[in-house]
Amino acid sequence: MKKLFITLVATALLSIFAVGLFLYAGLFDVSATTQHSAFTKWLMTSTMHASVERQGKSVDVPDLNNKALILEGINDFEAMCVACHGAPGKKPGPMGQGLNPPAPDLQESAQHHSAGELFWIIKHGIKMTGMPAWGVSHEDKTLWPVVALLMTLPDLNAESYAALRKHAKGMGHHADSDGEENHAHDSVQMEPAIKHSEHTHEHDDHEH
Repeated sequence: MKKLFITLVATALLSIFAVGLFLYAGLFDVSATTQHSAFTKWLMTSTMHASVERQGKSVDVPDLNNKALILEGINDFEAMCVACHGAPGKKPGPMGQGLNPPAPDLQESAQHHSAGELFWIIKHGIKMTGMPAWGVSHEDKTLWPVVALLMTLPDLNAESYAALRKHAKGMGHHADSDGEENHAHDSVQMEPAIKHSEHTHEHDDHEH
């Protein structure tokens, strides 16, 4: 028994030494142009999903099925999200193309997260992914419109997304001066664009 104990301790110490040598010798490739191993990808994704699901349960979600709120969110989405994630009809910009892991397609990702989870991600960010914690510089009330927009995103295409932007001038924390006159309270036919108010959010193996 004593011999077995000594063997186990020696093995553990050698393993720690080997890992330390590997790390401090600079052998681990930290470049963003090298893909993660399958194990590392699984570990990071699984850990993130479990953490976000747990944290999102404690978020008090307001009523997001509101046309004006969605219009407020689209300009903030353009300013805060599109460069890395892209949008319907838009590819990610140069910064987003260089991220590793890549920023997820939010039309896909939004189908697998609840509103509370999306808010928590936007507010607190995700470590070691390039996802910033927008709550550091934005109040909660300025983040919920983005969540409202995200909840509709899976139902939008390039044309309906552009139509929403057209009616969102001067709205949101990052008001967009490129839009046309604000018709937030007009009888605009936007029902297809905001039809998606809730999803049955099932977590799977997709990256979010």
